[in-house]
Amino acid sequence: MRFAIAADHNGVSLKTRLTAWLTDRGHEVDDRGSHSETEVVDYPPLCADVCEQVTGGHARFGLVVGGSGSGEAIACNKIRGIRAALCDSVFLAEIARGNNDANVLVIGAKVVEPGLAEEILDKWLGMEFRGGRHQRRVEQIMALERGERI
Repeated sequence: MRFAIAADHNGVSLKTRLTAWLTDRGHEVDDRGSHSETEVVDYPPLCADVCEQVTGGHARFGLVVGGSGSGEAIACNKIRGIRAALCDSVFLAEIARGNNDANVLVIGAKVVEPGLAEEILDKWLGMEFRGGRHQRRVEQIMALERGERI
């Protein structure tokens, strides 16, 4: 499976660890930056880049790592076709993929310990979208994104 991945300066270390974790399991990782923990960068362009890789079909999933992850999730969700989920637990990863068909995982490096981040990513990879009543809800989210009233 192909991932597009990015992190701001707060998330570089965790991004590096998760890139190795994914690669060790046979996944392809497209590292979109940044690469320095000391050079302060703005996260919205990184988020847009990862999300465009997903919406353009170049990656199956996006993974964005920030400090808290909150701003990154907000930025990602401004991109049409993206359902980004900020996950700080395995349960949230399960719900995000299984119920919400999230296509971008956001993790806060200052909130989530590296081992837990790997568990979250493992659950994310193991979940399939459940469809059914959840499909209807995802379609409603997509209608909101198009500016439609539901």
